[in-house]
Amino acid sequence: MTQPLLERRHQLLSPSYRLFYDEPLHLASGRGAWLTDVHGRRFLDAYNNVVPAGHCHPRIVAAIVAQTERLNTHTRYLHDTIVDYADALLATFPFPAQATFTCSGSEANDLAIRIARHVTGGDGLIITENAYHGVTSTTAEISPSLGKSVNLGTHVRTVPAPGAGTDFAAGVRSAIADLQRHGIRPALLVVDTIFSSDGIFSDPAGFLAPAVEAIHEAGGLFLADEVQPGFGRTGSHMWGFERHSITPDMVSMGKPMGNGYPVAGLVCQPDVIQNFGSSIRYFNTFGGNPVAMAAAMATLGVIQDENLMENASTVGAYLRTQLARHPGIHDVRGAGLFIGAELANEAIASRVVNEMRARGVLISSSGPAGNVLKIRPPLIFSREQADILNDTAAAALEVALADG
Repeated sequence: MTQPLLERRHQLLSPSYRLFYDEPLHLASGRGAWLTDVHGRRFLDAYNNVVPAGHCHPRIVAAIVAQTERLNTHTRYLHDTIVDYADALLATFPFPAQATFTCSGSEANDLAIRIARHVTGGDGLIITENAYHGVTSTTAEISPSLGKSVNLGTHVRTVPAPGAGTDFAAGVRSAIADLQRHGIRPALLVVDTIFSSDGIFSDPAGFLAPAVEAIHEAGGLFLADEVQPGFGRTGSHMWGFERHSITPDMVSMGKPMGNGYPVAGLVCQPDVIQNFGSSIRYFNTFGGNPVAMAAAMATLGVIQDENLMENASTVGAYLRTQLARHPGIHDVRGAGLFIGAELANEAIASRVVNEMRARGVLISSSGPAGNVLKIRPPLIFSREQADILNDTAAAALEVALADG
C-alpha cells in the first residue's frame, strides 16, 4: 500500500515536498497524543506542537463543525467571533495590544517585516544563524535553516544563537553596527524565543533583554516569533518572551493557535500598528474567518480550562530529568514541553529518531549540526506517556551508540 502511494506522490506532487523518517508514515487517524497508521499500529506523537490540545480534541472539532454549518465569510463583514477571540487572546498578554489575523505564521512574520520597515524607515533585519521564520519570499530570506540554496537578503545579518559562552546581545550589537556601516538602517530583530531551529536554547531566563534594548537603541523594532514556543508550551508562561521579562513591539503566532486548523496572527503594540494601519490597508481573505476564529477560541479555551500550561511545566520537568540520565546525551535543554537533547553528531541523532519511529514514538531533530533531538509533544502529554518516550529513547540510544 505504501509504495504505490509514494509513486503517485512522486508523480503528482512537487519535488520540493519532504517526508519524515527513513520509513515514511501513512497515517489514518489521531486522538490525543496518539496517531494510528493505515495498518492499525499506534504511534506516540512527541513532535506535533501543531496540536497542543492533542489530535481531534472533541471540543475543538465540535466548534469547527458548528461554525462551518452556520457561516464562513471574511473580515470585511462584521462577526462576533473575531472580536471575542481577539479579546480573549489579548487578555493573555502583559501589555496593551491589537491583533491582525492571518492563515499562517509565515504570513504573520511577513506582515511584521512590512510593518517594521514602514514604521522605522529602515530595511535591515537581524536573525539567528539557523533561524526559521517562514516560506514566503520575504520570510525565506530570514530563514537560513531552509538551506544554502535559499539566499539570505543583502539587508539581513545573522548572529550566533545563545549557546554556551555566547553573548547574544553582543552579537546583535555587532550586526547592527555592520548594517549601519553598509548604509542600511536597522528595522527589526526577529527571534524565535525558544531558538527551536538553532538547537533549542531557553536559559538563563532574561538573556534576551539586552538584545532587545540594543535594537531599540538603534531605532529598530523587536518581533517575538512565538509560532513554536507560544500558547503555553514553555509551561511557566503563555508566551516565550515572558520568560525574559521583555515587551516585544510585535508578536507572531501560528501552528498551535487552532489545534491543526490553519489560523495565525500578529499582535502589535497599539502605536506600532497605528502607524502602519492608518496609511496602509491589510486584508486577508481567510485570515480571521469565522471558522478559524471558532477553532482558535476553542483551542485557547482548552489550554486554559484543562490547565495545559501547568501540565507542560510538570511533565516537561520530569521528562527532562529522565532524559538527562542517559549515556550519550550530552545536554538536555528547554522549558515545559519543548525539549532539546544534544547528542554527539547528526548520524547518531538521525539513527535515534528513526529507531524511535520504528519502536512507535515520534520525535525529530534540530540544530545547525542536526544533532539535537527535538521533543515537543501535545501539551496533554502525561507522565505515563513521558515514561514511554524515555524508555524508547533509552533503547534507541543503545542501538545508535553501539553502531557508532
